[in-house]
Amino acid sequence: MEQLPNRLKKVSFNLSGLLRRVSTAEKSVLLAAFISAASLFAFVEIADDVSEGDTVAFDTAILLAFRNRSDLSDPLGPAWFESIMRDFTALGGVALLTTVTALVAGFLFLTGKRRAAWMVLVSIIGGIALSHLLKWGFGRPRPDLVPHVTAVYTQSFPSGHAMLSAVVYLTLGALLARTERDVRVKIYLLAAASLLTMAVGVSRVYLGVHWPTDVLAGWAVGAGWALICWLIMLWLQGRGKVETNSVDGARSSAP
Repeated sequence: MEQLPNRLKKVSFNLSGLLRRVSTAEKSVLLAAFISAASLFAFVEIADDVSEGDTVAFDTAILLAFRNRSDLSDPLGPAWFESIMRDFTALGGVALLTTVTALVAGFLFLTGKRRAAWMVLVSIIGGIALSHLLKWGFGRPRPDLVPHVTAVYTQSFPSGHAMLSAVVYLTLGALLARTERDVRVKIYLLAAASLLTMAVGVSRVYLGVHWPTDVLAGWAVGAGWALICWLIMLWLQGRGKVETNSVDGARSSAP
């Protein structure tokens, strides 16, 4: 019988050979599929803990950490920082995200990528509908530990701002990244989209309008939705149902 270390070496060698035969594009698809599944699993776990009341201590501790203990109506930091956080939270508002989506879709229409434009619109509109459906289904009240620094009108779980900013910014970041060959530019675009999404989510907790688990769940389901839509777009592009980007077109026409 072979020793276990020798077997592990053989398995490692076989996996390395397999990965070398997988193209960079296929690796990206596999990674995106894995992250999407992990994100949706994380959402299910958070939702389960929230439903059972297991997150009360965590939510309370984080929410109060952003407040002046002698005056809970006063978020930590100077007035100008509070104004900045309001600006960040506006980046996840439905009005702004809808405007950004419409502008991008208009650009795609004007450049002859009509089916890609419709794909973007369906992805974003579907994300908005899913957000409202989840809020209605869970019906979690807004935090009442601290006064809200901005107006709110819907239920708390998951955070619509966190979810929709993930859907819009990650979708658009991935779309722009596919137009670039330089890996550094791709990383920059995806990192910028991720940072915008994170800033919006943190601002919601800072302003006292969401529990931290609302934001975590919003990020999880939003990222999962964005990646699923991206994978569907790749599949449709491979079948010629959606226009490819300029980089793909240049590669396909190269001798």
